[in-house]
Amino acid sequence: MPEAAVPPRLPSTLRARAEGPVLVLTLNRPHKRNAIDDATILGVERAFTDLDPAFRAAVIEAEGPHFSAGLDLNVMGEHDAFAGIAHSRLWHRALDAVESGPVPVVAALTGAVIGGGLELAAACHIRVADRSAFYALPEGQRSIFVSGGGSVRLPRLMGVARMADLMLTGRRLDAEEGMAAGLTQYLVPAGSARKTALELAQRVAGNAAQTNFAVLQALPRIAQANPREGFLLEALMSAITQGTDDAKRRMADFLAGRAPKVTEP
Repeated sequence: MPEAAVPPRLPSTLRARAEGPVLVLTLNRPHKRNAIDDATILGVERAFTDLDPAFRAAVIEAEGPHFSAGLDLNVMGEHDAFAGIAHSRLWHRALDAVESGPVPVVAALTGAVIGGGLELAAACHIRVADRSAFYALPEGQRSIFVSGGGSVRLPRLMGVARMADLMLTGRRLDAEEGMAAGLTQYLVPAGSARKTALELAQRVAGNAAQTNFAVLQALPRIAQANPREGFLLEALMSAITQGTDDAKRRMADFLAGRAPKVTEP
């Protein structure tokens, strides 16, 4: 099978490479602690809207010691109120392309994961942090408010009270506190976030396409639906996924002992 083609026309602040069926997208502005400017966030959107169908998963990582110090605040002074709304909606559209796009996305978090950087991480499906990672939402200390979807996504991960604490006080969470708060699913030794994220993405890429689709597209809607609608949608997705030829083959392999079983860690 030919290697998937990386997305074209990305800005210099982003690098992309193929690792088999996994797209690795690297924030490449280390001299700015990977602060995210307009070109970068538009490039993130383009990477997922123009994704080669041969990719089955993605990793978002960063060059240098920090994942992202957040929105490049140099752009804030250029906005009046109406332009500020449009800029926020640009971020919403771009991060929706990550969260609701065609493939599961794993974030490799190191160093600063702040403001807009945390909003980007929250749009990913799996977050792996090493012990250098730390988290903050300093918008409250800067007389502004989150604008990249953080007020929607982050309370689902950590709760409204924890998010309010970060914004009101400027509190910083270290890697262990972030894990305990629900911001990440994996905590790994310093220097190993990228490796672990890629390994997880490669494992996820091996899942059946219909199952990954159901997890990405149906699961969030089921979780937000009332129970009666949620149960029905679950039944429909279960029937669809198990009715494919691929699912039948995988189940036959499992029943015949040809597939790995869940074991103790």
